[in-house]
Amino acid sequence: MQVDIHPSWSKVLASEFEKPYFEKLIAFVKEEYSKHKCFPKGSQIFAAFDRCPFDNVKVVIIGQDPYHGTGQANGLCFSVNDGIAFPPSLINIFKEIETDLGIPIPKSGNLERWADQGILLLNATLTVRESQAGSHQNQGWETFTDVVIQKISEEKEKVVFLLWGGFAKKKGAKIDRSKHFVLETGHPSPLSANRGLWFGNKHFSKCNQLLKANNRTEIVW
Repeated sequence: MQVDIHPSWSKVLASEFEKPYFEKLIAFVKEEYSKHKCFPKGSQIFAAFDRCPFDNVKVVIIGQDPYHGTGQANGLCFSVNDGIAFPPSLINIFKEIETDLGIPIPKSGNLERWADQGILLLNATLTVRESQAGSHQNQGWETFTDVVIQKISEEKEKVVFLLWGGFAKKKGAKIDRSKHFVLETGHPSPLSANRGLWFGNKHFSKCNQLLKANNRTEIVW
C-alpha cells in the first residue's frame, strides 16, 4: 500500500503497510473522514513523521489521542495549531518548562519547532472523530505505533524517551533500556498534575543533559 509519509519512515515501515490490519485501518479512516468531521486534517495524519524523519529522531514523547476540538490537532501529540488556546495538559507542560529551565510560556502551542529539532511527538492513535475522544482507538493505530516504537528501539541508539503517565509507560514497556534513556513521570493533565505527579519532574533539563552527554545538540524548548 502506498502511504504518504516521509521516505525515511516509508523505508523503515514498508512491510507494515502491506499487512491486513493496516489495510483495514486505512479503510476505516477513509470511511470516517468521508462520513464525519475528523482530526487532524488528512494531510497532517502523519505529520509527526514528516516533521521528524527517522534519521533525525533523538527524543520521543508519547501521547494517546489527537485533540478532538475544531482547529486543535495538527498531527503532533500535545501540540495545537497557532492561535488555538492551550489545552490544560499543554499549559502544565509549559509551566514545568518555565520552572525547570526559566523559559517563559510561549505565545503559540504549536510544537512543530520541537519536531524540527528531532522530537517525535507520537500519538498512539493518529486520528479521532470530532468531539468523541477515543473514537478511533482499537482500529489498528495502536498496533502501528507499537511497531514505530519497536523500530526506534531496535534500529537506533541513545534516544531519550519521555513517558508521561501510565498509558505512555505501558506503551514504552518494551523499549531496550540498555540502548536508550527512559524518563518517566505522571501525566501533565490537571488530574495527575494536581495530585503532585507532574510538576518538578525536570524532564526537560534532564533530557538536555542526556543529549549533551552523548554529544547531541540540546533541545531549545
